[in-house]
Parts: sequence; C-alpha cells; structure tokens
Amino acid sequence: MSAEATNPATPGPATPAAQRPAALEPGVPPAHRKKTRARIDLRRLGRAALLGPAARDRLPDAIGHVAEAHRAHHPDAKLEPLRRAWVLAESSHRGQMRKSGEPYITHPLAVTLILAELGAETTTLTASLLHDTVEDTEVTLDQVREEFGDEVCYLVDGVTKLEKVDYGAAAEPETFRKMLVATGNDVRVMSIKLADRLHNMRTLGVMRPEKQARIAKVTRDVLIPLAERLGVQALKTELEDLVFAILHPEEYEHTRELIAENASRSDDPLADIAEEVRVVLRDAGIQAEVLIRPRHFVSVHRVSRKRGPMRGADFGRLLVLVNEDADCYGVLGELHTCLTPVVSEFKDFIAVPKFNLYQSLHTAVTRGDGQVAEVLIRTHQMHKVAEAGVIALGNPYAPPSEEQPDGGGERPFDGERADPTRPGWLSRLLDWQQGAPDPDTFWSTLREDLAQDREITVFRADGGSLGLPEGASCVDAAYAQYGEDAHACIGARVNGRLATLSTVLRDGDTVQLLMGQDPASEPSREWLEHAHTAAARIAIQRWMATHPAPGDEEAARASATGPRPPVAAPARPAGTQTARPASAVADPPGASVRMAGCCTPVPPDEVTGFTVRGGVVTVHRVECAGAARMKSAGRPEVGVRWGDTTECRVTLVAESFGRPHLLADLTEAIAAEGVAVVSATVEPPSQQRVRHTYTLQLPDAAHLPGLMRAMRNVPGVYDVSRAQHPATAAQ
Repeated sequence: MSAEATNPATPGPATPAAQRPAALEPGVPPAHRKKTRARIDLRRLGRAALLGPAARDRLPDAIGHVAEAHRAHHPDAKLEPLRRAWVLAESSHRGQMRKSGEPYITHPLAVTLILAELGAETTTLTASLLHDTVEDTEVTLDQVREEFGDEVCYLVDGVTKLEKVDYGAAAEPETFRKMLVATGNDVRVMSIKLADRLHNMRTLGVMRPEKQARIAKVTRDVLIPLAERLGVQALKTELEDLVFAILHPEEYEHTRELIAENASRSDDPLADIAEEVRVVLRDAGIQAEVLIRPRHFVSVHRVSRKRGPMRGADFGRLLVLVNEDADCYGVLGELHTCLTPVVSEFKDFIAVPKFNLYQSLHTAVTRGDGQVAEVLIRTHQMHKVAEAGVIALGNPYAPPSEEQPDGGGERPFDGERADPTRPGWLSRLLDWQQGAPDPDTFWSTLREDLAQDREITVFRADGGSLGLPEGASCVDAAYAQYGEDAHACIGARVNGRLATLSTVLRDGDTVQLLMGQDPASEPSREWLEHAHTAAARIAIQRWMATHPAPGDEEAARASATGPRPPVAAPARPAGTQTARPASAVADPPGASVRMAGCCTPVPPDEVTGFTVRGGVVTVHRVECAGAARMKSAGRPEVGVRWGDTTECRVTLVAESFGRPHLLADLTEAIAAEGVAVVSATVEPPSQQRVRHTYTLQLPDAAHLPGLMRAMRNVPGVYDVSRAQHPATAAQ
C-alpha cells in the first residue's frame, strides 16, 4: 500500500514537538501556546482530532471535520461530491489496515483534512479522498471517471504509483516523472502528493530506521523543494522538521532543548516589541493585526548556526497583517520612523514577488538592549498565499463564475486548460525530462535541478523574458529560448555589450542571442562547462552522443560493451618506445627536481621552482597557493622549464551528484581516453554530492584537456578540476 503508519503507542523520531498539538507539548506554558498559535494550524489535525473517542474497531465520522474545514474557506461549496467520495473510499478500503493497526481509511481522511484546512477546493478534496483507491483497491479509473468526472479522474491517476512488478527499481523515479508531467497540466496533482507525503512522514515511526531514512532523503531532495516552488510553506516547514528529526536526531534534540528553554523564560522580548509595534500602528491610525510567529525547528537550527548563541527575539518573527497593499508600506514607514530599523534586512517581495507566488515586506527593528526583531508585513490574502501557495488559488482552471478563493472573477477563461500556476521552473523541468534517456539520469538530474532554489529573470531583445536558475549562463539562455536550435548560437550581447556564451547572467539583464546562419552549425563541447540548466546539458550531451568526435569511437565501443575495471597502464605494442615521464629542468643545471604534490604541475603549465632541504628543487604551478606562501616568506625562486616530455602524472578532482553506477561510468570515461588510474578515492556523500579524487598517469600531457572534458560529460558530474592540496611543511 502507498501509505505508511506508526503505532500511536510507539512514538518515533518523526513527530517533532512543534508538530504535536499544543496540549501535548511538555514544558510549554499554556499562555505561550495560545499566544503563538498559527492562523493556519495544521498541528491540530493530529490523530486525536481524526479518531476522536471512538473505539479502535470503529471508523471515525471524520467527513464532518472535512466539511467544517472546507466551509471555513468556501462557505457555498457543494458537499455532495465529498459525501459520495467518502462512501466509495470507505467501502473500498474497508478491511484494510495500516501497519500500525489503524483502519486504512484514516490515511486518505487525514490527507483530505490537511488540504481542506489549507483551503483546497471541492474537486481537490474529492480526489484526495480517493487518491489510493485505484492503487490499493479494486476501484478502476473508469469507475472514478464515470462517478466523479474527468477532473477527479485525472487527479487520482496523477498521484497513482506505477507498479514495481512492471518497472522494478525504476518505479519510483518513473512515478515521479509521471506525477510531474501530470502537474504540468494540473498543479493540484502535486498538492495532493505533498499532503499525502506529510501525513506519511507524520506517521513514519513504525518503519525500520533504514526505511525511515530512505523516505526522509527523498522527501528532502524532491518533495520539500517542490513544496517551496509551489509556495506551500505550511507543508514545507513541517516536512523540513520531520526530515530533520529523522536524519539529524542529535541536532534535532539540541534544537528542541533550545526551544523548550526559551519557552520557559519569564520574559519575552518579542512580546514586548510586538506590543510596542501595536502602539505605534494604533497611534498612526493603521488597522493591523500583530502576531508572533515562532520559528520552526529547522529555522531555529539555521539561525543558531549562523548567529551563535540565541537570544529571545531570535526564536520568532513578528507578522503584521493589514487589509490593503498600500497599508503594507504605511506600516513600514511608521516602523522605520518610530523604531530603529536594520536597513540591511529590508526586502520588498510585494513589488517583486518571489517565483513561488510569495509576497511580503521584510524588515527588522532593534531596541535599546540590542534585541533585533524581524518583521513580516503583508495583507491577509498575501498571508493565505504565503502559507498555502498554489492551494490558495482554489481551482485555477475554473471559469470566473465557479468558486474562487477570493470571490473574484477577474481570471480570464477561454476554455483552454492553460495553467496560470505553471511557472518557469516547471516548464523547464517538463522540457528537459523528455530528453532524459533513462530513469537514473532523470532521477539524478531532477535532484540537481531542484537543488537550484533561486531564480532570476532576464529579458530578451524582443521584450519577452526568460526565467532561469541563479548562476545560469548565456548557454542556458540560448537553450531556454531556442531549444535544440541553440546549437547554432555563436555569441551574445548582454546589456548591449558583446559577451561570451560562458557569461553568467544576473537578475534583470537583457540578453540578445546571436545565431549563426549555417544550418550545419554545431555546439562546442566546452559549452558543457558553462551549462547550468538540465535542459542545456541534456541537449548538448544528446548532440554529442549522435556526433562523436574523432577519437571518440573507442569510448562508444567501451560504452556498448559495459564498464571496464580500472587499468594500471595503457597497453603498448611490443617493440614500441616507452614514453618518458614529464620532467622539468632547473637552473643551475643538474639540480634534482621533483613535482610539487600541492598543485601537481604538468606541461604546458606555467611553472616556478623553490629549493628545499637537500638541494632539491620543487616545481609549482605559478598560481599555486603554496608557491605564493613560499614567495611571501622570502624564499628565492629558481628558474625552471619543461624538458622534452610526454608522459605525466596528474591528480584530478571530480565533483558530482550522487547516482547509481557513477563510479563505473567515470572509470570507463578515463579508460576510454587511454589513461591509467594510479589511485582513486571517493569521499562519503554530503547533501547528495560526491567528491572523487583520481591520481592518473597520462601518456601525453596534451591529453589532459580532453580527459577533463570526457569526465565532465559523464551524467551527474558538474565539475572537474586539478587538485590543489595544502603545501607540506617540507616545502
């Protein structure tokens, strides 16, 4: 079955105190609980609210909770579809139990309650009640379509997993691919998936620790970034805390102690500042609601790592809610006039909203004792969108006459399912996933793409705009605008000036891409070094795979026959001359020379030398940090130059995203270049990133640039560089 559960009598690490009902939190005074209750409070939708006092063998009448939460956002909503969905879901899941022993129906009910509390409209809630029926019962999609219509059927199909029997190990990545494609047509698919994962994470304690960790890592790498991009902060923050508790239990426990210790304090500087803000706004005649927003666990952890010892005002932020956009700026002016602002903390996300719909003014004020309070200023509608993201939009595909979350009818409707919630990142993702050749590549590239959590907007010469991840280059802009036709791009103008395609773009830049006229134009293999987006990298790699350069035939044959083990040295025909190792000649002649281990120089690097103990001259690259330290220490330089050399030894560092078979693919790419692996080390993965260090014997130093390009072309590898080790004491 798709949902996992925990035994209520067996508390697991996946239930942080911040996610439990306030009445169950030890060490938190009742007054503090009341004062910090969130406006959209997912925490009260726990098991107690769901099951009530009913006996264990009796199903709860939780449809009443759904109707109550739904009507709070949509007073005129029709509840008949929910009643019929409840009847079908309850009857089809009857007799099924979760691993904790609870009736299985409690899972779709809890997921639906989460969405109802966030303001989801009726169609989403109907599909949520039914989201596991096709996957886990005898109900078919045709039955769902006949009973509830095409929209509900589409949403249920979108979140239904692919069978492991048919897809094997590829079931999970291909399920996410299917779900993301469905989200491209209807963003409500991902809303249901996020609520589904939240309830499963809340109830994960019964699973084996290794399975908890696996699910938590996928949640961290894929679901949390998706929640951030869709603006569903209420789900994102709780998912972050649940993942934090599983993957970092010691740090989580330390953070919990910090929060409990702060809650037990007799004084609350944040409350004092909040009252001062209320007085300022009341005297100015601005109607506003001033609330204290406690930071969630991960936020407290990040602040403590950044600022050191926590002060009282660091454990939360002030939230000021007003009725009109203009009032936001009025509040800002009063705060900056009557209190001492921290100017560097000001950000205007109302004039320039974030790419995930978020709007708010951010500032900070300080009082005499040095306590600094961060302040968020927004309208009530902005706050609803800030918490619920795309869910707060209701049904973005409905005609104006149908239910809208704000009662407005301004959204145009032309009968087409053009999704106004489909931002640039989702369009880019849907484009590149079509070219991902296999599940492993898709899965690793998806995580890489979602790790880019900031966006910029650049403007085209024709007045249009492109949304790109931060750090994108002109190469990325070319493929974003022209697709595979960007192979013919020959240059760019950035803000009116000629620029190379490697130029990194900044938010607000104007970029004009210069296209060649020759239809046979081809991309440069060096573009991969500057491609930041998955779409650009996949398009370039696909072209290279179908247009092998001279010398690549060996690599193609190696790929067809499977990975080869590391080789000690390339084979040489009998009777051929053995290549000599790279050597340098020092002044005065006859001095013993050795290559510095800190920068591993090879021809044709520009080099310099220094005499060390025993009269040996160590050869460094000119830009080596070790050479700079020796020079600054007053040690005289010795002139060195490269002799007649061919063979050389070099150390390369490959930075990559973790994925299956990566080590084998890298080793194969090295062997295909005719290079021997002297030694190799792989550091433990950190945040899905892996660092490989290879010491390699090259038959000719001229092969080094081609070798580095071949290693960069391996899917998942995002950088290859020469090793720079700290200089040793002997030098």
